Amino acid sequence: MTAPTMSKDAGERPGFASLIPALLAAALFAALSCAVPPVLGGTPLRWSYDWIPSLGIGLVFAIDGLSLIFSLLISGIGALVMLYARSYMAGHPHFARFFWFLTAFMLSMLGLVLAADLIAIFVFWELTSITSYLLIGFGHDKAEARRSALQAMLVTAAGGLALLAGFVLMGTASGSYDLTQILAGEGLQGHALYMPILVLVLLGAFTKSAQFPFHFWLPNAMSAPTPVSAYLHSATMVKAGVYLLARLHPALGDTAAWTGTLTAAGLVTAVIASIFALRQTDLKQALAYTTLMALGTITLFLAGSSPYALTAAISFLIVHSLYKAALFLVVGAIDHGTGTRDVALLGGLRRVMPVTALAAALAGASMAGLPPMIGWIGKELLYAGSATLAPSVLVMVGVLAANALMFAVAGMVALRPFWGPEGKPPHEPHEAGWQMLAGPLVLGLLGLIFGLGAGLVQPFVDAAVTGSLGQPRAAGLHLWAGINLPFFLSLATFALGTLIYLARERLRGGISATLDRLPGFDPGWDKLLDGFRAFAGWQARIIQTGRLTQYLAATFVVLALTLGGTLIVTRPVLVPDTSAPLLVWVIAGFTVAGAALALNPHSRIANIGGIGTVGIGVALIFIIFGAPDVATTQLMVETLSAVLFGIAMLRLPGIIERRTGAQQMRHAVIAGAVGLCMTLTVLAIVSHPLDRHITAYFEESSYALAHGLNIVNVILVDFRAFDTFGELTVVFLASIGAYAVLKRRAGRARK
Repeated sequence: MTAPTMSKDAGERPGFASLIPALLAAALFAALSCAVPPVLGGTPLRWSYDWIPSLGIGLVFAIDGLSLIFSLLISGIGALVMLYARSYMAGHPHFARFFWFLTAFMLSMLGLVLAADLIAIFVFWELTSITSYLLIGFGHDKAEARRSALQAMLVTAAGGLALLAGFVLMGTASGSYDLTQILAGEGLQGHALYMPILVLVLLGAFTKSAQFPFHFWLPNAMSAPTPVSAYLHSATMVKAGVYLLARLHPALGDTAAWTGTLTAAGLVTAVIASIFALRQTDLKQALAYTTLMALGTITLFLAGSSPYALTAAISFLIVHSLYKAALFLVVGAIDHGTGTRDVALLGGLRRVMPVTALAAALAGASMAGLPPMIGWIGKELLYAGSATLAPSVLVMVGVLAANALMFAVAGMVALRPFWGPEGKPPHEPHEAGWQMLAGPLVLGLLGLIFGLGAGLVQPFVDAAVTGSLGQPRAAGLHLWAGINLPFFLSLATFALGTLIYLARERLRGGISATLDRLPGFDPGWDKLLDGFRAFAGWQARIIQTGRLTQYLAATFVVLALTLGGTLIVTRPVLVPDTSAPLLVWVIAGFTVAGAALALNPHSRIANIGGIGTVGIGVALIFIIFGAPDVATTQLMVETLSAVLFGIAMLRLPGIIERRTGAQQMRHAVIAGAVGLCMTLTVLAIVSHPLDRHITAYFEESSYALAHGLNIVNVILVDFRAFDTFGELTVVFLASIGAYAVLKRRAGRARK
């Protein structure tokens, strides 16, 4: 599969302004590094601002062990990726837009991992979905990019809505949206709302981190430029789901439902993704599926509650972020230097791309779990932690199979293009520039440094496991842990992985033949959207008939059923008040006569006159009961309506009665039902003593707070100003629409 080269001119140098995103990310990394001493010392940092105090919602940010690890990965890898993209995207017509999107994503992701209020977390959660949509669909001129971006957006946004519902229930159950208070409590495991909270939160986390059966969107997101793939879909965005699972582990974890669901989803995702990865010949797609494997593995170990399982989850998170971002950047350099990512066309690149080959070897060794890389330590911890999960044998076998397949894929990505037989790429291979090599080299060397000096990583893991996940201790990170079960499982991984790598071509053919016979999730997504469009079209044909009478009939039927159903269920006491003065009864008769006149089907003048009569009758009632301002407004509205109707009639054709007797009867029944239900509702309301606490509030506050003597005006202008503004906006928009329609009709008449 050949991908277009982003850099159109190898000699083209972007300006200094293009360094600002990388410098911003580096500055954020430096600032967050200042939090390392206090956080590792056991003192989390916290900032808060009352955002919506009436709802108990605050804009709260906190740095503890878990958020520190994520924020350092986001900002540190972000700086390297943005430096890389400065060269990779050079010459692209939307160069500046790309960096705006990528910077917005970085800030959204930082907000997500640092936020300590449930609603703030949701806001940043959705911002990451929006910005990732813009980045995945960056090449919007391609149908594949548009489809992938929409798919990722719909899947993750649907999960986001479920997550919002879960957060609302969590706030209700705990009495607070402050995450610090929720985690400091006894947990929600025994609350009556625990199961709905768990289901909704897991839907949000599983869709974001692409857990089975929501795994299909992530490989498709590889249609984005390679820097996006390296940043969003390996090191940061897709880890938002596992971050949420880790963050809420103390409040929701350690139950049979939590453990069973995360174990099943994580194990299935890890094994299936590893098999899919071996099938790929596109290096970027292979890395995408191994990202799924890593996400499934982290989810699997977050199912546990032992120090070994949680230490394995946090350690592997760090390990994966380092080697996967490096390998994505390596693949981008290969694509940039050869014009292809197809492994079948690549080989022998070590001679012309030696620095890229070194970076690939370092990152690939960590991915394969070879000593002395930090990947070896992470793999050992995975095997040690798998013994604490149930069923331990099944989990251990699944982790072994996934790691062996990862070993083989690491060879395919990091070994085959550089050390395999001479390939035939579309372009003459050449080494990438220093900006594109800095990122993969630094990340690869960090994997080696942290492997040799595991003590550098241990304090961060300790702070996350003990401070954030509530464990009494964390397991140790050791390059040599002795001859034990994890050691023998590692040797089995290397042996099995080597066999898989050597037999990869035959295995790939068998996997492809098997999977091609099975229904795919990605084609199923297209069928789902096609079915949704078909349903929407059918619904539109049924509902949107284009006839105003049908729309009005449907509206009034729903109103009558709602009111009537409420009256039947509540069975209120209906006591009509007949003590009104004679004048009121006269006005009522006058109003009823106007309503009867409005029923004249042959004259629009009679209709307008009847409606106006009803309005005048209502205005007279207002006057009698002491509301002259409202009455004046009513009279003005009736007068203006009559004038507007009169003007409109000049452009309307004569009345041609097309309704049958059955239609007239049906409309009469609907009108009578609405009138009866409204009458009974009013009687039900006035049969009870009037609750005057709102009235008393406005009487006491209108002058004191708004300095107005007219309560009605004060309510409209001050207390309900936004409502009034909204109503004015609706009237204004309706006027524009009416003007456009009349102007169009006038234009047609002139033609």
